[in-house]
Amino acid sequence: MDAKSPGRANQRRRTRKDLLEAAGRLLKEGRTPSLEEVAEAALVSRATAYRYFPSMEALLREAALDVQTPDAATLFAEDPSTDPVARLEKVDAILDETLQANEPAFRMMLAHAMERVVRGEAGHGAPVRQNRRTPLIEAALEPAGSQLDPKAAKLLRDALAILIGTESMVVTKDVLQLSDAEALKVRRWAIRALVAAARKAP
Repeated sequence: MDAKSPGRANQRRRTRKDLLEAAGRLLKEGRTPSLEEVAEAALVSRATAYRYFPSMEALLREAALDVQTPDAATLFAEDPSTDPVARLEKVDAILDETLQANEPAFRMMLAHAMERVVRGEAGHGAPVRQNRRTPLIEAALEPAGSQLDPKAAKLLRDALAILIGTESMVVTKDVLQLSDAEALKVRRWAIRALVAAARKAP
């Protein structure tokens, strides 16, 4: 299989996620694991773990944030809503709550990822960031899937990923200097506008 094939890319994303989940499980046990212990728990080699996380500090920092971000199954477990706007607002709310509670740590994680890109460590196999938002966005849109053209649905998903998350927080706070209430109003307007545009797409 080619190194740039979708299958390999998906495998790399799964491996990174497995490492984060293994570290999270060990942290929940009250342990401060070594990279070797995390690699063993994730069923990968120590060398593989180093390709994804160049330091134990980086791995543990992100794992601590990872365990605080709910997965889609948990978030929508008892939610019968089928309205994509309401479901997306729920995703935005929980991610914003997590960001607000851990803002310095998320900023440090973003800075670390950007530093790796500048050093040329991105684009050569292992992803430098974990994509936590897209699975939540996909789950929010799932009940409305039949209402949307497949191409429009993908564009909507990707546009929402730009709107929701750490980078959006940085733009609204640092660049636009909006209050939390103002930033929320902008995101909610954009969510509604994007869903409406996707519904109108041929």
